[in-house]
Amino acid sequence: MPKTGTATLPLHYGRAPKWLFDRMTALSREIIYAIVSEFGQVVFLEKLSDPFWFQALGCVLGFDWHSSGLTTTVTGALKEGSRGMERELGIFIAGGKGATSRKTPDHIRMYSDRYLINPHPLVYASRMSAKVDNTAVQDGYQLYHHVFFFTDRGDWSVIQQGMNAHKRTARRYHWLGNTVTNFVQEPHTAVCCDKRHRALNMVALESKDARKVCTELTHEKPEKIVREIKKVQELVLTDRHLVTEADINPKKLYRTLTKTYENYPENFERLLGINGVGPKTIRALSLVSELIYGITPSYRDPARFSFAHGGKDGTPFPVDRKTYDRTIDVLKKAIHASKIGNREKMDAVRRLSKYFER
Repeated sequence: MPKTGTATLPLHYGRAPKWLFDRMTALSREIIYAIVSEFGQVVFLEKLSDPFWFQALGCVLGFDWHSSGLTTTVTGALKEGSRGMERELGIFIAGGKGATSRKTPDHIRMYSDRYLINPHPLVYASRMSAKVDNTAVQDGYQLYHHVFFFTDRGDWSVIQQGMNAHKRTARRYHWLGNTVTNFVQEPHTAVCCDKRHRALNMVALESKDARKVCTELTHEKPEKIVREIKKVQELVLTDRHLVTEADINPKKLYRTLTKTYENYPENFERLLGINGVGPKTIRALSLVSELIYGITPSYRDPARFSFAHGGKDGTPFPVDRKTYDRTIDVLKKAIHASKIGNREKMDAVRRLSKYFER
């Protein structure tokens, strides 16, 4: 994936004004319907996994071009806009920001029970995508937003965001289920941020051997690994290890290793999925892997690009409410006309899209 440009996504506080969010919801509803009816559910998920398309959508909806809040507000508008149309579209949106993100599995099961969808692979995909970006990729950004899009056929896409409160910047992670062949090896369609940092990246292709050794270490008795960790703690650790003595508590690590030893994970993905295996456990195992066995994990930041574009704070110009309402009205009438067999307006929208693509 080539790097094509960067821009800063600073943390913005507060909420979108109600007059704007109501319009964002209304326009989102028409956009979702237009895309799904014209191109299908899978194309809609593919567009969500494209960070440039998602950023452009935020601009169309009139939100801040450079704000981290674009992610949470646009996904919120999509969720509200699709409400009540789930059966017709076959598109479902679970999760959200903060405490709502932790309810994602419950939301998935609710829709699955209602529409006879197998929830197990979807709940697993939601959980693993979050576990990867919070534990296997340690880039200094704590996840606080997780939205899971899925279809009645089991296709899915994820948009989640992490925060670095110290630097006051955000990082967005995009996933597309149809392209994920391995949850723990290069699973993202995009990771977007203003800068690339030195990061422990256990899902990089070049971390393949490190993943294998970390898994094999959990098959050893916990006492042996803790002894090795205590030896490491006596060393003067450099920045390249991304770990300090304070990061490793042998007693807590022992309890976690006892759990992994009893579960005997067959691969790194299973190891990552064990409850209690968090960032410190993975850092400790990767450190032993590197210092004792000479297997170096990747410290390559998975971020490729980020963006900038347009909005509610008046930059590059204030939201024109009259034009906004007119856009919603035009799309709504075009979609209504297409439902009753009049394709002229939707064909005009399609031709306009092709014109701008050229």
